[in-house]
Amino acid sequence: MIRIQQRRRFRPVLSVLALGGAGVGLVVASLAPAGQAVGADGSPSALTVSAAYSLVSTAVSTGAPEAGQNGESPAAAPSESPSESPSASDDPTPSEDPSATGDPAASESPSALSRTGNAVRTVSCPSVADRLTDVPAAAQAEVKRNLATIDRQIAQANQRLARIGARASNSLIRNAVLNPLRLQRSFTINRIATAVRRAGARADLRNLTSCTVQNGAGGGQSPSPSPTATGDPGDPSASPSPSDTANPTAEPTASPTGSGSASPSPSATATGGATGPSPDDFVDIRTVQPNADRPRNQQGASRGTFVSRCGRNEDGHHNSDNVIVAPGVTNGAHHVHDYVGNKDTSGFSTNDSLQAAGTTCSNGDKSTHYWPVLRLQKGKGNDADKPGGGLDGNVGQIVRPASVTLTLSGNPTSKVVGMPVFLRIITGDAKSFTNGPTNANARWTCTGFENRQLKDKYPICPRGSQVVRLLRFQSCWDGKNTDSANHRTHVAFTGADGSCPSGFQAIPALEQRITYNVPPGPGIALDSFPEQLHKPVTDHGDFINVMPEALMKQAVDCINNGRRCG
Repeated sequence: MIRIQQRRRFRPVLSVLALGGAGVGLVVASLAPAGQAVGADGSPSALTVSAAYSLVSTAVSTGAPEAGQNGESPAAAPSESPSESPSASDDPTPSEDPSATGDPAASESPSALSRTGNAVRTVSCPSVADRLTDVPAAAQAEVKRNLATIDRQIAQANQRLARIGARASNSLIRNAVLNPLRLQRSFTINRIATAVRRAGARADLRNLTSCTVQNGAGGGQSPSPSPTATGDPGDPSASPSPSDTANPTAEPTASPTGSGSASPSPSATATGGATGPSPDDFVDIRTVQPNADRPRNQQGASRGTFVSRCGRNEDGHHNSDNVIVAPGVTNGAHHVHDYVGNKDTSGFSTNDSLQAAGTTCSNGDKSTHYWPVLRLQKGKGNDADKPGGGLDGNVGQIVRPASVTLTLSGNPTSKVVGMPVFLRIITGDAKSFTNGPTNANARWTCTGFENRQLKDKYPICPRGSQVVRLLRFQSCWDGKNTDSANHRTHVAFTGADGSCPSGFQAIPALEQRITYNVPPGPGIALDSFPEQLHKPVTDHGDFINVMPEALMKQAVDCINNGRRCG
């Protein structure tokens, strides 16, 4: 009798698979027996969701015919996906997160992003982190964990998108990629809202679960997930947050050439089929008009500089972790970083391990500095078969910097105060190709032409001139926090006149200046998340202050007294 019940329960699923995977909502509904279809919070159980993903993945990988193909009429239209609107008062348990059970489609290797031409189509999702402007300290750890989970979900969705091939129909993309992703995001975003609510705050996280597919060639978007009768999860009772455009962290002090958005015309490179930058992403620096400008120093300005000399990663310290954004996660960045300074830095570093570690800096500065590697898109890198490298679409030979200069400078309107130990700052946006230019802060130029800067283009430098990356960090601190949930709101850029926003105080302004000896012309690519297509606008830098307090005091005195030190 039990066997008969099991067969009846799975018969609708087999019908779905005959149609090529007709929607995760139907699969979930078919898998769950009466009384077990949903948990106490109204969400599918972990076993149900895991089985649904396994079945959808199997249907895709085995090439099950899609509904309506081969002249056959579908037995049933794809149903709508399950409700994605758990209340913010719900308390999902970790087992309810589909991503916690793993994504069978994403677990295969090597990544299809490095094997198929379909990589030019990428999944684009609204940013959750940008809505989290003020997260209570009690909720920050949980929020960070779930933001890292959201990043992994998008990366896995892009791998599924690449795997189903360039000829996949909108229906197959919707059912195999977008609907499962929306379900995953539903649980994760609701968990964030719950953590914030429990800490006594509110976050408007509505309308964030649905993603679309961007067509690289034309920048269009298609398709969208199946419509549902309900809205997005989050905290429905939350009042809307201020407009994201009112962002005190924007930096108006320089105007690099470029629209601020990346060229929407990626092309396949000759190395391994991975998608790299297109010819449109390169411009001769000699055609760029001088555009770099900084505020003039006013009375009371701090005019000094302090330089740390930490080498150019001669030790070959590389990994694809990101201890700031995804602590405790291997390959949390899905691209490889160069590291200088602290020798311990990985996704599993702690404040204690960083403070106890050695450093490559000659002055004893133990701070962590890292940024995405630059590659020559010829030959085969030694990480071609590794996560963060070829398995995430980052191919070619890593170029060691010709020089790295780490400079702390003053404020045009006031003296500076010391940075707190373990202050974490991120400049730029690793996902600005899909997120838009709001937080982008890339600056590309060439030696001898550094008054001409590019934001969303790679420079073509004359022979004998080096490619230069300038990563300038926020230099205004809220005076309380060493980090924030979105890793941005505890710091801010100065305004047009060089002053800090109300409630912030000036700290030394860090600039990471990195130069490279590379052949003139196209042929370089920045490591990136797979869906960011190696666009130069995605350049970004990361910093954790582990400078000994005595050394920080020395730097502040030097800067405030107008001296050049280091």
